Amino acid sequence: MQPRVLAFDVFGTLVDWFGSIEREMQALLGQEPPNRSPAAFALAWRAGYQPAMQRVRSGELGWTRIDDLHRMILDGILPQFGLQSLDEPTRQELNLVWHRLQPWNDTADALRRLRTKYRLCTLSNGNLALLADLARHGDLSFDLILSAEVFKAYKPDPATYLGVAQVFDLKPEEVMLVAAHKDDLAAARACGCQGAYIERPAEFGPAGHKDLSRDHPFEHHARDLHDLADQLGCD
Repeated sequence: MQPRVLAFDVFGTLVDWFGSIEREMQALLGQEPPNRSPAAFALAWRAGYQPAMQRVRSGELGWTRIDDLHRMILDGILPQFGLQSLDEPTRQELNLVWHRLQPWNDTADALRRLRTKYRLCTLSNGNLALLADLARHGDLSFDLILSAEVFKAYKPDPATYLGVAQVFDLKPEEVMLVAAHKDDLAAARACGCQGAYIERPAEFGPAGHKDLSRDHPFEHHARDLHDLADQLGCD
């Protein structure tokens, strides 16, 4: 079955969180000793993402937006990098780096191609204001911005994937999740949705490792979003 809606993961799939944060931290730190590496800082901040969301999933925290979770993680890692003296305005501005992450080079043009044939939406754990800012910053074209915030559940909760189908009044199999993360896609497939895997080998930086194998059950495997647009017959 051809999908009618493409729902996009955002962090890592559409935007380069590692490179964006590394560049901002380099500008903030300047020439610093290795224990204050901008690359290590980016990885440490992202490493807190899943544990923070798990605190919400487990009920330890009530519903908490990703902006607020990012700030909690930030405050927790600053001492590891000798940055505990950063003042409040600097911390607030640094936390907003997630609102201005740079898209991958193919993202904006490929979304325009895909939108000629399909309805497009986000399906991200990022909160609505964050996603709106990313779309504006990167000139990213969507028909609708959907977020875990809408469903008050973080992926991989089935409420998120099934929620997309409900919003568009579609069957789950008419929705295709597009993501660079196989666990996200597997959860969507378990809900009856289709899946398209995007490789994004540089997501975790030049020294990072990702499983780019084609040994998976998803309907599509693409090198990038233009490759996916070709596979889906978009001009």
